[in-house]
Amino acid sequence: MTTSANLVELRDIHFGYGDRPVLEGVSLQVPRGKVTALMGASGGGKTTVLRLIGGQHQAQSGAVLFEQQDIGCLNKEALYQARRRMGMLFQFGALFTDMSVFDNVAFPLREHANLSEAMVRDIVLMKLEAVGLRGARDLFPSEISGGMARRVALARAMALDPELMMYDEPFAGLDPISLGTAARLIRQLNDALGLTSIVVSHDLEETFRIADKVVILANGRIAAQGTPEEVRHSTDPLVHQFVSAAPEGPVRFHYPAKPAAQDYGVAKEEHA
Repeated sequence: MTTSANLVELRDIHFGYGDRPVLEGVSLQVPRGKVTALMGASGGGKTTVLRLIGGQHQAQSGAVLFEQQDIGCLNKEALYQARRRMGMLFQFGALFTDMSVFDNVAFPLREHANLSEAMVRDIVLMKLEAVGLRGARDLFPSEISGGMARRVALARAMALDPELMMYDEPFAGLDPISLGTAARLIRQLNDALGLTSIVVSHDLEETFRIADKVVILANGRIAAQGTPEEVRHSTDPLVHQFVSAAPEGPVRFHYPAKPAAQDYGVAKEEHA
């Protein structure tokens, strides 16, 4: 099989929850070895894209390709094999609270790899060293900060040496120092380990600083994509509103609703 320049590709994806469409004809490419950022207003479908790539959801039409394999057409065994080549950093880390830092990182190795405990120990310590937390291996999640917990979760996500790393809001709730550390780690690990990374984030400055490519999702479609500088200087009104954090523009504050008078049971006033 010929190696594609893109590790992941979405082709004309349509997906929705019930009667609410989320993605309508979305096509995008995730270049191999690069950091691709998915951005846009809340509810725009960014996390849904990650779930489609991981096979948690299946597109209603279109194709989600990982290494040129259609994720939606894989049987359970093949899907699990594909997922072993992916790492996922969940929002806020999602660590096991009753396990130590060491055991959290060791969990995927013990679950999916037939390794001796000596080998597991060496791998876990190497992963913790990569995120600067080898000395915290015996602590529990309740004994470390939010920023440290996010780094432990990153070490766990890397335990099986994935080809693709997906980050769902990795900077949410972090102080400026932890945020900068997390962003720098994502970039450094991507380059040092030859990964391909997808970062879902609302933090404009840090994400633009580490991304090679930025994709802006809005209203179920791609509003803009390109390098951070190309997106920053887009003339599209929606992209301009997002990049400049303007309160007024195509993205409205109010979710569509019927007139307030109907909800409150107030009769419509009659005007002479």
